[in-house]
Amino acid sequence: MFENFTLAHIPTLFVATATTFGGLMPFFNAEAAIEELGLPKCIAASKDAQSAMILSSARVTALGACMFPFYFTGKFSQVDTFMVIMGAYVGAVDAYVCWKEGVPGKAVFRRASGAAIAAWGCFGMTGGA
Repeated sequence: MFENFTLAHIPTLFVATATTFGGLMPFFNAEAAIEELGLPKCIAASKDAQSAMILSSARVTALGACMFPFYFTGKFSQVDTFMVIMGAYVGAVDAYVCWKEGVPGKAVFRRASGAAIAAWGCFGMTGGA
């Protein structure tokens, strides 16, 4: 299962694990998950926002879970593609919403993290390019 493992796979496995299992948090405590994302308490306390967070997190969990079969079957270029899309798009949306909601520090962190994830995939680091 791990015969092709290298240290370069650690960031990819971290992202896959964090999105798969971290995305489950809203099912158990949506308010805390919204706060962890970085949004203000007034949004986190909203039952409407909590329902939307659960729906959104299910989709992110599915993306993270899709990375594992590709990884374990050695399809590293496909895994890198997930990294690019999730890092660039999801990171940008997270940053935009945090910025718009008045948490610029969290917005910068989200954008920088997303850019690093996207760069990892863009340069084919999981595949060893």
